Amino acid sequence: MEIRALSHEEHKQWDDYVLAAHQGSLFHMIAWKRVLEKTFAYRSVFLAAYDAGEICGILPLFVVPKPLKGHVMVSVPFGVYGGLASESPEVTKKLLNVAKELAVENKVDSLEFRQMEKLDEALPTKDLYFTFIREIFDGEEKNMAAIPRKQRRMIRQGINHGLQSKVGGAELLQDFYFVYSSSLRNLGTPAFPFVYFKHLFQELGEQCKILTVSYEDKIVAAVMTFFHQDRVMPYYGGGLSEYQRYAIYDFMYWELMRFGWEHGYKVFDFGRSKLETGPFHFKRHWGFEPRALPYQYFLPKGGAIPNVNPSNPKLQPFIALWKRLPLPIANRLGPFLIKYLP
Repeated sequence: MEIRALSHEEHKQWDDYVLAAHQGSLFHMIAWKRVLEKTFAYRSVFLAAYDAGEICGILPLFVVPKPLKGHVMVSVPFGVYGGLASESPEVTKKLLNVAKELAVENKVDSLEFRQMEKLDEALPTKDLYFTFIREIFDGEEKNMAAIPRKQRRMIRQGINHGLQSKVGGAELLQDFYFVYSSSLRNLGTPAFPFVYFKHLFQELGEQCKILTVSYEDKIVAAVMTFFHQDRVMPYYGGGLSEYQRYAIYDFMYWELMRFGWEHGYKVFDFGRSKLETGPFHFKRHWGFEPRALPYQYFLPKGGAIPNVNPSNPKLQPFIALWKRLPLPIANRLGPFLIKYLP
């Protein structure tokens, strides 16, 4: 068995492996690599294990700068999932060892594996994130019945308020970006640059769509969704806070689920949320059961697991300040910061 960095000529072979692998995800695909490199100029090393010329394991790695000095290594940035996919424990162990060697050679402070299952019991684990996934049923009646009564009532409220949905592509980017960036500013979180979303459409094509929600012809909520194999993945979204009383979010996700079953998708992946947060409880109220995401770390220099998330008390003054910024200023500053927050 041989382990080496992927060459450009092997991109299709890599993607074919990802599509067939149990642990493979959209975030392992070469398209995600191109988006991150074009938008943030991250340096990447895509490790592949070969047996008789065929790929039998993969590990995409990105080197990400820290705000002041130093770097971290992440598999993969801005992805809910990532990490290592392989055919056997032997391949897993060898890929992991090579990754550790690269982390030491590159003098990074940490190496993060965003696995859906634990990679190595000996590695430090962050028990903060959970994902929410369930089947999309065939037809409105079964899908509505799978949603608890209170949220069914909220969906019907949105319908009764006259909310309308529309699904489209890059032509909806401006409308999407306004409600998305407004929502993030109100949460005290930097937004991605507009060009990042343009790159997503360029690289993902029909796998990327936007659903908007309108009230009296005004777009009040929007979600960018990825469609990967049989999976619907609402990923970036937001809404105008003054319209939340019209149940815009419940209506939006119901309409997205409707689009999913009408187009033959089988799985609704509600994405990652932090334990005991508002989004965590929102997804549970929709009838989704949380599944732990055991992100694991290799720390070449020792120390603690990185803690760059809004629950960190050290970040509270920054979050409070960001919430008070005018939206145009927040949207100018955000892209300079987001590359350090993978």
